[in-house]
This record gives sequence, C-alpha cells and structure tokens, in this order.
Amino acid sequence: MRHVVSILIENEAGALSRVVGLFSQRGYNIESLTVAPTDDPTLSRCTILTLGDEEVIEQITKQLHKLVCVLRVSAINDEPEGGMERELVLIKVPTPNRNVREDVKSLADIYGAKIIDVSAEILTLQYVGSSQEVDNFCSTVVKLADVLEVVRSGVLGVAKGNHYLHN
Repeated sequence: MRHVVSILIENEAGALSRVVGLFSQRGYNIESLTVAPTDDPTLSRCTILTLGDEEVIEQITKQLHKLVCVLRVSAINDEPEGGMERELVLIKVPTPNRNVREDVKSLADIYGAKIIDVSAEILTLQYVGSSQEVDNFCSTVVKLADVLEVVRSGVLGVAKGNHYLHN
C-alpha cells in the first residue's frame, strides 16, 4: 500500500541526509521525495511517498521521531479526515505540423493543463493532479505525440480539515 509521510525537519545541512539514510538503512524504498522550506526559514517540510503495510509505516514514523533534526511526523493516510495529494508534471512535445499542435492544444484543454512555453516546433505542458491523474495524462500525451522530456515534481500531501503539521 502506498503511504504519504510528511516530516517537519530543521532546515540545516545534513538533516535530509539523515532522513533518507534512515530509509536506506532499513531497506525501505522512497518512491517520491519532495523538500522545501516552510514559512519559517529554519524549517523544511519533507514529503515522502513510500510503499508498505501499516506495520512498516508505523516503524518508519517511530524511527523518524528519534532523529534529532525531525520535529514532527505525520502519515497523511492515517489522518482521521484523510489527506490530499498533488503532483506537478512538465511535458515537452514536438509539434512538427499544425495538426499535432492543435491535437496537443485540445488535449491540454480537456485535461485542464496549461501550455507554459511555445516555440516554433515545441510545446511545453504543465499539469497538476493526483499521481494517478498525472500518470493518465502522461500516457494520453504519449499516445498523441512524441515526448521529448517529462519532469515530475514528486508527491505533495496535506491532511484534510483541521489537522496540520506545525512546530
């Protein structure tokens, strides 16, 4: 089962390395990793997508709590009201002729994607959705046109309702 784990860590050198090292030492795989500073410049929020059963996630969260640089840990899937997740993808496709260009524009409209860069023969699309929605969008684009480049942000997650990760 897939789990999104949010971690509030100190924004200092080596903190992320210790978190990732914990996963590595215990043989847990990280499917997706996203890290950025919060509104407090001394803290960063780390969002990790990993696979495992409830016992594995419980073990991961317990071990993360033991790290000095970790302030809070939350398994988004375990929150009472559940969680929301989003992922960003940028896709660069060649549009060698008018027909392909129009097809790509139509697809972007259907999915609610944005065209963020236009050149004579290349369009760059931006799409935001759940991981599954991003997978579906990417597979549809591949069927429509050649893909030159795909860049995915990794999963971001937040609990629904009144639950939030704070210091």
